[in-house]
Amino acid sequence: MGYILCFATVTTYFSFFAAQILLLAFLAASVGRERRITATAVMDTDEECSIVLELPETDTFFDKKKKLLQSKGFSPKERICLRNSSKPDWISATVEVLLQIARIIQLNELELYFAEEYVCMSMEFYSLRNELEALNSIVLLTDISLSSCSHLHKNILQGLRQTILDLITDLGDKNSVKGGVVQKDHSCDQEERLIEWGESNGVKTQLKIAYIEGAGRGAIARKDLNVGDIALEIPVSIIISEELIHETEMYGVLKEIDGISSETILLLWSMKEKYNSDSKFKIYFDTLPEKFNTGLSFSIEAIKVLDGTLLLEELMQARQHLHAQYDELFPALCNTFPDIFPPELYTWEKFLWACELWYSNSMKIIYSDGKIKTCLIPIAGFLNHSLCPHVMHYGQVDPAKNSLKFCLSRPCKSGEECCLSYGNFSSSHLITFYGFLPQGDNPYDVIPLDIDGADVDSDENIPKSNWTSHMVRGTWLSRDHKIFYYGLPSPLLDHLRRSRSPMLRTKTFLQENLENELEVLENLKGIFDDMIKNMGEIDLNDRENCCWDEKLAMDYKSTQRRIACSVSTSCLAGRRKLFGVIAGSTCFLVLTNAKPTIQNA
Repeated sequence: MGYILCFATVTTYFSFFAAQILLLAFLAASVGRERRITATAVMDTDEECSIVLELPETDTFFDKKKKLLQSKGFSPKERICLRNSSKPDWISATVEVLLQIARIIQLNELELYFAEEYVCMSMEFYSLRNELEALNSIVLLTDISLSSCSHLHKNILQGLRQTILDLITDLGDKNSVKGGVVQKDHSCDQEERLIEWGESNGVKTQLKIAYIEGAGRGAIARKDLNVGDIALEIPVSIIISEELIHETEMYGVLKEIDGISSETILLLWSMKEKYNSDSKFKIYFDTLPEKFNTGLSFSIEAIKVLDGTLLLEELMQARQHLHAQYDELFPALCNTFPDIFPPELYTWEKFLWACELWYSNSMKIIYSDGKIKTCLIPIAGFLNHSLCPHVMHYGQVDPAKNSLKFCLSRPCKSGEECCLSYGNFSSSHLITFYGFLPQGDNPYDVIPLDIDGADVDSDENIPKSNWTSHMVRGTWLSRDHKIFYYGLPSPLLDHLRRSRSPMLRTKTFLQENLENELEVLENLKGIFDDMIKNMGEIDLNDRENCCWDEKLAMDYKSTQRRIACSVSTSCLAGRRKLFGVIAGSTCFLVLTNAKPTIQNA
């Protein structure tokens, strides 16, 4: 049985996008990164001190992670003994084992999809996010252990903890964004007034606002900050959430509209509050830009540049949906309630501005009562995104202080820009809702694939994949380009092999299996060659005279072309390797007069 492979349409792979664009953006907007803690136990006896790393059975991807752990020689529950030794590398060896396990436990779905089971590197690396999560989870374990260990083992745990902290520092030093120069010719008077207002209302901060070259406004550390330090603490009393409008006239009108979300109500409230001279949040609104310059504001010229990419269709559907939503509300609300909804404040342009405000600045916050709310958080909105962030977990209110704390997951030096993780987002998402491309290789830049021929009968002894959707990313991120891997994701390749020849035992050097490999790679290469052709060449000659949105569209398209070209090149390289194996094996068969089955490697 053959297969049909094509690029996913936005309405299939991104079906939720077209259905509820507002809800998607709010859910995606800086969801305050809930920490996944490794289930642990600590043994501390006179004989030994040990740490237990356990993959919780409640983990959504327990079976997949268990399989990956076992492929590395570990079980879902591993006890790691910490023994002081005269050997100088005993801590390094222990850290190596701890990290291998912690990385797998901390994998998210996309990282798990691209995890290479059969790469036998002891020090596997999945992503900067995963590495920081794994390292910080081990720091947390040592802190828990230090709180209850005997004096005999205190030095061992402290030595382990310091080694991990050194690794975190080294990771940050190697992967920090380069060129974050503070532009001193830009005034930050308004931003400084906002900081003063915040501090008078209980904000505690170790950050100041400055203009960063290439990034606009950002937050700079006032002094050296270490792992665990609180860079910013915001009291709940100045967080903008739905409770603010429950007693307003506007809320009385909007709550009667069927299906209107609390996020949309907040959006409409902010359109009016921006111009309220008596607003508690006037200083905050005064610091907001007149234009947010996200993908939703792209000009026709910029959208034309995106021809041949998925982002083109995403942006068109997003804009159409927003227009439809606006038309459902206005001018009806202005005509019926002109005092509550003054027509001059509820134009399409102001509606789009408010959408971009909430898309790019809102955060999902878990309150003390367990409720999750979409909020605007003054001052915190100045922290920019990074693939190697200083702050990763900031979405849960501390019930003891009734505040939101932004704690560091890696050190931030005095004068260095302090960055958040907005989430594990692709560049298309970051452009659409935030208006920028991240610096460096984004591991979440994927091209989704819509595959037909998924459910085929095969030998019951051959394990079936339980991945239901497939994708590719830049093959330069992979370290396994050998035959049967080619730098491409194993779930995708296994699916394509079974779709073509369900009864074949893949990844063996049988003649028919190698021929199947050639066909899989040939078809995959053809798909991506067509994509490259459809995207066309990018004219960079007149780039300097282009507007901001055209430049951003060019950069995005270049990224997509680079990914597609890497897949095509890897397929070509893989076919050449296969031809070499087949040619060498054929010579061997002719010389030995052997039967035409290839058993050797």
